[in-house]
Amino acid sequence: MILAAVGMQREARLVERHGAGLGVRAVAGGGREAQLKARLEAALDGADAILSIGLGGALDPLLEVGDVVVGSEVLRPRGRWETDAVWRDWLLGRLPGARSGPVYGSGEMVLSALDKDKLRRRGGAVLVDMESHVAAQVAAARGLPLAVVRVVSDKAAASLPEAVRAGIAADGGMDLMGVLGALARDPRQLPALIRVGRDADLAFKALDLAASRALARP
Repeated sequence: MILAAVGMQREARLVERHGAGLGVRAVAGGGREAQLKARLEAALDGADAILSIGLGGALDPLLEVGDVVVGSEVLRPRGRWETDAVWRDWLLGRLPGARSGPVYGSGEMVLSALDKDKLRRRGGAVLVDMESHVAAQVAAARGLPLAVVRVVSDKAAASLPEAVRAGIAADGGMDLMGVLGALARDPRQLPALIRVGRDADLAFKALDLAASRALARP
């Protein structure tokens, strides 16, 4: 069984649909690292490998929305975990055009272009997400192979509105009331939120294709 670490329920449904033949089980953390870690550890029985898969924010300015990144390693301020080389090479062969590089695991959503630039300069990561470092920690503790497949949902130069942070519920679902509340407090976020939604649709289409290839039987 492959245990897939994702942030959102939409990612989980997509991954399990494409990974049914491989016995993939998706675990959504809802953007909360302690919760994701607990859920992954509770699902470890029978797991042969851990995959971090879903959307992420670009740190490299050359990456466009919809681009695919296969992580070579996962970075944290006091941690570094390499992904499984054999699995990584196989994924790169299955995902034409995918970029290989380090990804940064963040405990918080990175919204501003300035913060993305700081992370890029800190360790050379090409992308940031909120699940890969948790998946890496759990995989290392159990001695399981790790892989990372992430699709860019926002460019390095793009800052995201605060309403995005309010949009993910604890179960990984969409928190519409949270978004509406954030918009009520600051309606000026609406144009940026529309852009985010448009980019997310493009990113999910790319993730759908990437997952169909990455989770296909050899």
